[in-house]
Amino acid sequence: MKLLRPPLSLSVALLCLLFLAAQTIFAGGEDWKEWKPIEPAELALKSPAVEKDADAEVLFWEVKVDDSPSDELVRSHYVRLKIFTERGKESQSRVDLPFLNRTKIKDIAARTIKPDGTIVELKKEDVFERTIIKAGGLRLKAKSFAMPGIEPGVIIEYRWREVSGGSGAHYMRLHFQRDIPVHRATYYVKPERSTYGMRYMPFHVPDDVRFNKEKDGYYSVTMTNLPAFREEPRMPPEDQVRSWILIYYTRAFNLSPEWYWRAIGQSIHEVLKPYTKVDDNIRKAAAEIVADAATPEQKLERIFQYCRLKIKNVSDDAAGLSEDEMEKVKTNKSPSDTLKRGIGTSFDIDMLFASLASAAGFEARLAMTGNRGDIFFDKSFANRYFLRAMSIAVRVGDRWLFYNPSLTYMPLGMLRWQSEGQQALITDSADPQWARTPISAPQTSQEKRTAKLRLSEDGTLEGDVRIEYTGQMAMEHKEYNDDDEPAEREETLRNMVKARIKTAEVSAVKIENVQDSVKPFVYEYHIRIPEYAQRTGKRLFIQPAFFQFGLGALFTASTRRYPIYFHYPWSEEDEVTIELPTGFTLDNADAPAPFHSEKISDYKVAIGFSQDQRTLIYKRSFFFGGNGAIYFPAANYELLKGYFDKVYKADTHTITLKQAATTAQTSAN
Repeated sequence: MKLLRPPLSLSVALLCLLFLAAQTIFAGGEDWKEWKPIEPAELALKSPAVEKDADAEVLFWEVKVDDSPSDELVRSHYVRLKIFTERGKESQSRVDLPFLNRTKIKDIAARTIKPDGTIVELKKEDVFERTIIKAGGLRLKAKSFAMPGIEPGVIIEYRWREVSGGSGAHYMRLHFQRDIPVHRATYYVKPERSTYGMRYMPFHVPDDVRFNKEKDGYYSVTMTNLPAFREEPRMPPEDQVRSWILIYYTRAFNLSPEWYWRAIGQSIHEVLKPYTKVDDNIRKAAAEIVADAATPEQKLERIFQYCRLKIKNVSDDAAGLSEDEMEKVKTNKSPSDTLKRGIGTSFDIDMLFASLASAAGFEARLAMTGNRGDIFFDKSFANRYFLRAMSIAVRVGDRWLFYNPSLTYMPLGMLRWQSEGQQALITDSADPQWARTPISAPQTSQEKRTAKLRLSEDGTLEGDVRIEYTGQMAMEHKEYNDDDEPAEREETLRNMVKARIKTAEVSAVKIENVQDSVKPFVYEYHIRIPEYAQRTGKRLFIQPAFFQFGLGALFTASTRRYPIYFHYPWSEEDEVTIELPTGFTLDNADAPAPFHSEKISDYKVAIGFSQDQRTLIYKRSFFFGGNGAIYFPAANYELLKGYFDKVYKADTHTITLKQAATTAQTSAN
């Protein structure tokens, strides 16, 4: 952790002069509006320098971050690339500049420089705004444009400014890697002027990379010869593996992690005391809620369900409150307010749970965890920036149990996967402590699928499908769908099926329990797939693992750079029945042999027939992540790939149906 402190002893007049100079040179002046000269060596460059097989490389990428204005943050970007191949032309021909609601993209300019020096400028009218969809249902907007005159051998460059409000450069992440190799990446950062110094924490950055003082209040940091950042299937979060630097403002105190976390745990507990206060109303309610419960776990379940079902959560879109209703919601200042009004924020609901649990005789504390969907928390970094997820820890016997009643769709006894398997800081006025949150078992997050299908002589498969999701899977599907209209939900399902089977025809869609906090999320639909089975003469070759049909192998690369990381353990239970076409009988229906990997995973398949031999019955059972095994070093890739290749081979196993001679003759006539 490094400290950069802007000088504080300058006179007011000198500060003003430097501010005006910086505005002219870096932020509002001409520097960011001017193209840099093209070097002859750049035009003559014929092959990549960082990665020999690269289709394109960034020659330089500069970002100037001006955090000196009091009400906005300005980031000026300038990127220059060299295109080497047709693939490079295709991958870099369109540029998307994503932004969130509070950010504005301004002053976009772009041009293409051909090897003979000819320049083709981007026209302003060729820049348009569109909505892009990211994983998890997050909707982002982007300014987009196509580079003019792009072909192998050209240089392309573009620049733009991002203007945003909020917390400025406080906790800004400076990323250095892109999807193609980078010769040089440089950030120029102008911190705010205050009594706080700017610190930075490097991640996956060489020790000799550090900030250097520049003129006019700027600091610069540069990295060179950066390989492309390429995603790999089931990899850790991007910021867990790529090169970046976190910058933030803080007082220049050198605190030990032990002292810091103790102080944080104590201060949070003291601040939240009013929000977990136990009064007579809370005591009375707690007694009524747990009256018929016999065990500690049953008492906590009663309190959990009360907070989940009886208190409307205004923080959740599923609450369905209008803008007028939201404006009328009063701020709860105590658990009694939340109890009395029957409505509150997610914070209010969690605090009410803690208060009721305390009133019922339990030791209840606020617990803070990291988000391993973002980065793996490391408490050696004495800063609470990465410790922001909250839950309620309740001591039962000699262990801590963790609850999040404010999460509408999360089952009792589970946390969001991002908070499972994490170090949790359990706050206390005297002695805060660390405890690890459990990882839920594979059976708690299950995909249960059934299909009742009919096969025609021409190989068409048709029938009805039902899929149930529980645990983490159910929560993901509910959160993705709960604020969509019914037509949008159906479209989501159709896209999901067609992503696996392009020729599938989906109808009679029924989606259940989208906003139910307890029941599984359910898809039901009718499906028709032409040429599902392959016809060769008198035989039909069919893959009985219907729900795996069309899926590729999970891991295809022969080598691996990053660790393998699954978000959570899961299990799958499939039952598929296929009514055979008239005149066809079994020719070969051997089932794949079962296999397992100690307590981590197990795979079983059973193939049989109905008594009349007219219906094929396929059952498949699979789980992965037993004993919390969801993270594997890259050195284990070959073994893990081999295991999932075995799963893929078993899933794509085919059986043969043979047409009886008399039936074949009748069909021929």
